[in-house]
Amino acid sequence: MFDRLQGLETKYETLRQKISDPAVIADQSAWRAYMKEYSDMEPIVEKYREYIQAERDLAFAKEMLEQSDEEMKLLARDEMKIASDRMDTTASELKKLLLPKDPNDEKNVIVEIRGGAGGDEAALFAGDLFRMYFRYAERRRWKTEVMNANENELGGFKEIVFMISGRGAYSRLKYESGVHRVQRIPVTESGGRIHTSTVTVAVLPEAEEVDVLLDMNDVRVDVFRSSGNGGQSVNTTDSAVRVTHIPTNIVISCQDEKSQLKNKDKAFKILRAKLYEIEQEKQRAQMSAERRVQVGTGDRSERIRTYNFPQSRMTDHRVNFTTHNLDYVLDGDLDEIMDTLITSAQAKMLTND
Repeated sequence: MFDRLQGLETKYETLRQKISDPAVIADQSAWRAYMKEYSDMEPIVEKYREYIQAERDLAFAKEMLEQSDEEMKLLARDEMKIASDRMDTTASELKKLLLPKDPNDEKNVIVEIRGGAGGDEAALFAGDLFRMYFRYAERRRWKTEVMNANENELGGFKEIVFMISGRGAYSRLKYESGVHRVQRIPVTESGGRIHTSTVTVAVLPEAEEVDVLLDMNDVRVDVFRSSGNGGQSVNTTDSAVRVTHIPTNIVISCQDEKSQLKNKDKAFKILRAKLYEIEQEKQRAQMSAERRVQVGTGDRSERIRTYNFPQSRMTDHRVNFTTHNLDYVLDGDLDEIMDTLITSAQAKMLTND
């Protein structure tokens, strides 16, 4: 590992010189590529230098220990312990930094939330989850854009599709895919009984045109009049768009915008993300289960989380994580659970190395 780190440090210094070279700066495309590589390497190199410094401190403390002065020996033993602990901690952090990175981690995401079992109550909870992710995006200063929404009469969503744009969005949100279960007394329940409903969440990395080869001969585009809760454009213009990918029979409908062109653009973004996910799944299927960079199986049919309102409890079943601050979670305070999921995934990768 340390031979590799020495090579990375040398390359890092070479890149540092390149990004300061006026000739490279003049070629903005090349400069951006070098700058990204430099930025990606920076945390690894800095951590490696921390390790080297701790190693030097340990060597210096050992030299002090050889001196005859008893007071100096006591001081040297303390310094040796501190330096040794720093080396162990830094080495562990370096192993995590050197783990293979998911190429999609820096991408924006398209999130699909659909009400499952539970009818109107499931739709209402789909709305709660949408607001939870919206609040989380706000906390991280990410941008949220609704792509398509199908509301019910109570203000929930039978389905809502939205994009979250921000650096590292996929790396944080990718573990949210799965079945989310809610246990609470529905607003429609007069007897005060607790009901259990489910909502499915799918998190897809945004696919650029270069990621997906989309043959337009395989696509049928239909336009139709919007339907919804009202508004000037509803049922007056053919602004809604339905895109059908014939080989896979994937159908995407978008009617959130008044502009047909904008709806079409959103529909194609969702389609590309779905086709990209299919290709990713094919690649993952070729890898052994032990090498998959996931928490749990990643199967969307599996229940990943339960939100229990009477007990103000949220439990993630994949990592046995429980918090009794449900209000905070639904207000977008998700970093603790996401950090736990990421740490668990990294631990599995380290075990499999």
